[in-house]
Amino acid sequence: MIFFINATMPKQKSGIEHAQLKRMALFNLYKTDVRLILRDWDPVAHINTNLAGVSDKQLINMFDYFQGATEVEAKHLQATDLQFGQPNLQFQEDAEHNRYLVTNQLGRLIARVNYDSTDAQRVRSTELFDVFNNLYRVNHYDSRGFLSLAQWYTPDNKVGTETWLTPDGRTVLETFNKQNARGELKKSGWRLTDQQGKIHVFDTIDELTLHFYDCLNDDFWSAQSPNIFVLDRAHLGDWALLHLKRPAYTVLHLHNSQVSDAQDPVNSMVNNHYEFGLANKDQYNAIISATHRQQADVKQRFAPKAELFTIPVGIVDPALLAVTPIPVAQRTFGKMVVFARIAWEKNLVDLVKAVALAHKEIPAVTLDIYGYADPSNDYQARRAVEAVIAEEHLENVVTLKGYTTDVGAVENDAMMYGLTSKMEGFNLAILEAISHGLISFTYDVNYGPNEIVQNGVNGAIVPYGDYQALASKMIDVLKNPQLAQAYSDGAYASAERYSSETVWQAWQKLLASAQAEWSQRVITTIPAES
Repeated sequence: MIFFINATMPKQKSGIEHAQLKRMALFNLYKTDVRLILRDWDPVAHINTNLAGVSDKQLINMFDYFQGATEVEAKHLQATDLQFGQPNLQFQEDAEHNRYLVTNQLGRLIARVNYDSTDAQRVRSTELFDVFNNLYRVNHYDSRGFLSLAQWYTPDNKVGTETWLTPDGRTVLETFNKQNARGELKKSGWRLTDQQGKIHVFDTIDELTLHFYDCLNDDFWSAQSPNIFVLDRAHLGDWALLHLKRPAYTVLHLHNSQVSDAQDPVNSMVNNHYEFGLANKDQYNAIISATHRQQADVKQRFAPKAELFTIPVGIVDPALLAVTPIPVAQRTFGKMVVFARIAWEKNLVDLVKAVALAHKEIPAVTLDIYGYADPSNDYQARRAVEAVIAEEHLENVVTLKGYTTDVGAVENDAMMYGLTSKMEGFNLAILEAISHGLISFTYDVNYGPNEIVQNGVNGAIVPYGDYQALASKMIDVLKNPQLAQAYSDGAYASAERYSSETVWQAWQKLLASAQAEWSQRVITTIPAES
């Protein structure tokens, strides 16, 4: 079996989630069985994964696994379906806070029932109160309609014990929160009761995660082919995958730059997300980079014994490659778009500055920014973008559009795509842009944009940090309709490099290597005949 490891599948997805979903679609297209592994507890994981096209049969959440809830028939749980052990209770709706207040015959508050206002008041949680009106327990319900997690509160109103239950109400997993020497409430251990009634105790969630991976490795064990664990988020298994009880083929997938400064890959500090993995690089079977340049840099600096593979994380849908190109003349002249989190590393301030310069020369130039804002440092990145907008008087030129899933409609109308990131791991958004015929402008930034964009073919690459040069290239294209159309045509054509067939061929090399390694392992472990 092939496992792709992540934390969860949020509604607002980052590049890693989008990459995993595209990869799963690719493996399904070529009828190769895979599983999406989610390590973190998430009561709406099944809603989000199903909406993203992943069936419950292809999803294994660690908590679901231990709760015996990987596949559960869903029911829509509402407040009146709950039992509180008392008769004649009153349910008073508090619509402003998306909840019901539950009181007994004496008017005493028994519980608050919190519901999802966007899902026909589906119960999300209940807060339970004792006779002294103290909160003593919060029950969290899975979106499929069963009590999943119960949090028991201490007298000082802190979560003391947490218990996870099976759909029929049996406790199978517990964790205990206690104060450390600094007075911080931290998890002090995990207790698991497995399906056979055997009790396992773990000090950390990493140890619990290792046990989970061992269980998966056992469940899908085959002497004919290896289980392949692809680690898409390093912290979810960088230690655990190196301590499996039974052999497997383990893969470290680099989704971002392996160093803190991608423009100085030889001398800069190692990216803390990959520090453990790269320090133990020789214990992995393979390391995947999304671009040839990153693979070369990893090889030069770290010289790993693990086999190195370059596999793009982006895949252009066959239907998109087959569409009739939209001519530049039918697009909104001067409209540039970008799909990116408003975050420090995306450096959108420089893109706004470039647009400001281009707009002074060609007033039709506008920029629409699609993506949610990073809340770090009180939304510092967004505030910096807004400050440049105000300083350059671009209120009617640059628009923060927020998150959207309707990418195709936006990009079929726009003319240009801009990118001024400080670092990238691949950048799915710019691949999506060229596949819709957008003319792309980017810094020469590692990794991805400077390979996806081909200078003079589908857009322009300018020196890193030179937003004036970026603006100049935009102006050149906008003043030359023939050049604009040539770049748009080049964008459509260059997307073929990331077709399903091409990316699948790259994955087949890894799968073949895993099989060859496994066959050799099996051969060397079969006792010789006497």
